[in-house]
Amino acid sequence: MNVQFKKGVLELCVLILISNKDQYGYELAQNISNKIEVAEGTLYPLLRRLTKEEFLTTYLSESSEGPPRKYYSLTQSGREYMNELIREWRQFSMAVNQFIEEGTNHGEK
Repeated sequence: MNVQFKKGVLELCVLILISNKDQYGYELAQNISNKIEVAEGTLYPLLRRLTKEEFLTTYLSESSEGPPRKYYSLTQSGREYMNELIREWRQFSMAVNQFIEEGTNHGEK
């Protein structure tokens, strides 16, 4: 997938996944990578920025498999921001789909 496409939607994907369930960084990377290939080096700066902007909070939780894990949780302002991004994404993707339809159908006339 095009790198610019991924950069544009990664923030939204992260917010949606965390809105469903608090997650720690590696778990989040795995869940995203199941559908979109993403480097962990891209994810952690994004998580830090979203936390700094108070869209996410963090907490530590003990792990049976090593040191405590830092979990990310969506704040109320994060939920509002996510919902706004979803609205924007739907409008944007609908417009792009219209361009695709018009462009691919144009050659068939």
